[in-house]
Amino acid sequence: MQKSPSTTELEAAAFRRLVAHLQSRTDVQNIDIMNLAGFCRNCLARWYQEAAAEAGEELSKDQARERVYGMPYAEWKARFQK
Repeated sequence: MQKSPSTTELEAAAFRRLVAHLQSRTDVQNIDIMNLAGFCRNCLARWYQEAAAEAGEELSKDQARERVYGMPYAEWKARFQK
């Protein structure tokens, strides 16, 4: 019998899909997301960093951003920020 996924597993899968979607939509600027949704990639990275800290894991702002952006933030800005 197959085990049902936990809420945490489902939330993690949804988070991974959101991050993948944002990484694929480099045409969408953070300011556009912020204006429409009230958060952006940087907010998501900050929340990720805060969650890591709550779990006792040290994660820098740059490390968190790289996990959300899929590359170093400076590279993303140079390549995609208008």
